[in-house]
Amino acid sequence: MEEKKLDLNSIIGFVLIFGILGYMLWQNQPTPEEIEAQKKAKEEHVAAEQKAKVDQETAVTTASDYATGSGVDSLQQIELKNKLGAFAYSAIQSKGEETTVESDLFELKFSSKGGYLSEVRLKQFVDYDSLPIYLIQDKNSSFNINFGTTDSRILNTKDLPFIPEVTKNGDVTVVSMKLKVSESKFLEYRYEIKEGDYMIDFAVRSQGLSNVINSSSEINLDWKIKGFRHAKSITYENRYTDVHYEYEDGKDNYTGARDADKDIEDVTWIGFKQHFFSSVLLTDKAFKTANIKTENLVDDEDIDTVYTKDFAAKMPLVLQGGEINETMDWYFGPNDFKVLNAYDRNLDELVPFGWGIFGWINRYIFMPLFGFLGGFMPYGIAIVVMTILVKILLSFVQYKQFLSQAKMKILKPELDEIREKHKNNKMKAQQETMALQTKAGASPMAGCLPALVQLPVFYALFQFFPSAFDLRQKPFLWVDDLSSYDVIAELPFTIPFYGSHVSLFPILASIAIFFYMRLTTGQNMQSQPQQEGMPDMAKMMKYMMYFSPIMMLFFFNNYASGLSLYYFISNLISIGIILVIKNFILDEDKIHAQIQENKKKPKKQNRFQKKMADMMEQAEAQQKAQKKGK
Repeated sequence: MEEKKLDLNSIIGFVLIFGILGYMLWQNQPTPEEIEAQKKAKEEHVAAEQKAKVDQETAVTTASDYATGSGVDSLQQIELKNKLGAFAYSAIQSKGEETTVESDLFELKFSSKGGYLSEVRLKQFVDYDSLPIYLIQDKNSSFNINFGTTDSRILNTKDLPFIPEVTKNGDVTVVSMKLKVSESKFLEYRYEIKEGDYMIDFAVRSQGLSNVINSSSEINLDWKIKGFRHAKSITYENRYTDVHYEYEDGKDNYTGARDADKDIEDVTWIGFKQHFFSSVLLTDKAFKTANIKTENLVDDEDIDTVYTKDFAAKMPLVLQGGEINETMDWYFGPNDFKVLNAYDRNLDELVPFGWGIFGWINRYIFMPLFGFLGGFMPYGIAIVVMTILVKILLSFVQYKQFLSQAKMKILKPELDEIREKHKNNKMKAQQETMALQTKAGASPMAGCLPALVQLPVFYALFQFFPSAFDLRQKPFLWVDDLSSYDVIAELPFTIPFYGSHVSLFPILASIAIFFYMRLTTGQNMQSQPQQEGMPDMAKMMKYMMYFSPIMMLFFFNNYASGLSLYYFISNLISIGIILVIKNFILDEDKIHAQIQENKKKPKKQNRFQKKMADMMEQAEAQQKAQKKGK
């Protein structure tokens, strides 16, 4: 195909086309008069839009100008009256500023617009990056009472101007935020802040508003917070971030880490709980109903780095004699068991120690023990010492378990012989096996029961270490914070389910659990009698010996290093205990001789063993009867 070239005629054609287009654009451009007219029309349109969108916020700004002498005339006051009705007086008096109050624990700011806490900083704590801990800041929270008025308006207090007044009496600071109709008629938020106390007394009351608030309309209290991230891993922090609440005179519950939208009744407190800090609204008189919502805000840890969850609670208020009168409290503070338990209001349930026996073990055994040890030694050493004490306490259980396995190992040849002898009669094989085990004083159940005894302790400690506030930001060896994961290397990529860092304690714990399982699995496999399907069982146990450490390595890489330290020390001690029992305590020859002696003695069966034997005899008799009938 011949290549097509651009000739002179084509060039001239393009130049003429562009020339004509340029002339047309120049000819059609607007004149200076037209430009000015367009500009004026645009300005008028913007001004009209702004005027149409004038709301309560504009009214507050205008009121601020009036209060500072900026020149509000009577016409503007009339406009305020039209927008806010009876509360225009408060708008005229308000200066639209924030009021700052401090105690030894708090730095608080109260917004004149809405009258609520616009900033809460906990002065005694910093986050993972050494920045101040804010529970409320930068409009991440709102507190609003929505109500109708007798002149058919629907008002939201979060948009209305409150007038602040601060008084101090010794160690107590009182902040009064009033939404006024007049000096004697108002809606008041009253805050009482005490030194050394995370609990803020809070009251909402109205005076002289029975002819202003429409008693036939709903009055709702809405409280919302977007929880700030405070931990190194926002995903890990989110696992312990949810809504807790108390209801029906002392019962407590929580939503869990998932999204939730739930209606509850007779609510006495609602807590927006994060891993180590909570914001809680408590009431002296239970809310009849409440709706609570929580929404996860973390889809991608690399992108969603500011907020953990979005919390919301909505409760109806009941008028008393046409007035609002609610006595409440705010708790803004740490999820420290000792601090929460001291208030005696069931707030210690914010600490997830586990349910039933697990929570009982943590509350009454591990928490006091750990607090005692941490009182005079570093917390990393306290974990090691507590682990040693727990393992010593449970060592008799391990001894019983290992002794049972040793007995089963010695009996294995005889058990295999019974199964071979009665390979065509499984019922008979089971009867003779049980009889032999009973006479010898050995039973597979004797090995299982000690393991079951250890499970509550195992699970309780699994709940305890991630929830222990005392571990927060406490260093140990190479670890900066025992409540978070340790890092010995950062990866340039992310491994699914593992992360983008390498933690050393999970590696050490995984190695320790591998050798522990190698010792216990090998002993257990030797004690198992040979039977059909046993090779598959042996394979499965062998796979578990490798799978469990790998699973632990991945699972705990993002968990609290204090928990991984516990498992590492615990498995090391278990290995030591097994080696001591095996090499210095248990003598297989003596055990064998004792078994032979036991077999000679008449063995009295307990009720369970007798019942099992009777059932087997009945089953064998039925089998024989069925065979005869064929």
